[in-house]
This record gives sequence, C-alpha cells and structure tokens, in this order.
Amino acid sequence: MADEKRNEEKEKSFVVRDKRFTAQKEEEKVSPKEEQREEPLREEVSGEEAPLPEINFTSLILSLSTSAFIQLGEIDDPFTQKQSKNLPIAKQTIDLIGMLREKTRGNLTSEEEKFIEQVLFDLRMRYVKTAG
Repeated sequence: MADEKRNEEKEKSFVVRDKRFTAQKEEEKVSPKEEQREEPLREEVSGEEAPLPEINFTSLILSLSTSAFIQLGEIDDPFTQKQSKNLPIAKQTIDLIGMLREKTRGNLTSEEEKFIEQVLFDLRMRYVKTAG
C-alpha cells in the first residue's frame, strides 16, 4: 500500500522547468569558433550582396510610391508577377504620403519638397484615372 501511495503522489506531482536557465546553458556551450562558422554560411545563402540604396527621405517616398503603383495596377506585383488593382489600399498609401508631407512641412529641403509634391500629384492623377 505504501508503494501505491508513492506512485499516486508521483502521478499527481509535476515539475516546473525554467527554460531561461536551460537556454543560457545551451548558449554557453556554443563556442566563438562555432559562431564564426555560421557567418560565412549566411553569406553563401544570400548570394551576391547588391549595394543597398541610401536610406533617406527620398528613398522612403520612392518606396511608398512604388507600392502605390503596384496597388494601382501599373507595375507587376513582384510576388505574383501579375498586375492587379487594389484601389482602397492604393488610396491609403497615397494618403500616407500626403500625411508625411504635412508632418514634415518646413523640415525638408527644397528638392525634397518638390519631389514629394510631384510624386503626390502624379499618384493622385493616376488614382483618379484608374478609379474613374
């Protein structure tokens, strides 16, 4: 009977393991040499590294406007390789660029101001043409 009670107690009990401490132990096991070995593998997977464009206000507006062109169906969607229209999302993207113009007013260079005005004008005209 004593053995049955012990078995019942074992079945009723549970063990709590804190994974934070077990994860630390596993991280400590990884040596710096193993970490260095992983880096070249990542580069090989990504292939040739193309130079990335400079991150600035103009590149942000170009990125958003390209998204709007895709949503207006003027550029092939890079995922489907097909043109498709999504006018509500295109309008939202155009409005987002307009909001950025309003929020950055007075903080842009004259070239940036001219650029965002031209992009907005072009996108709005294309939206009206597509929606109309």
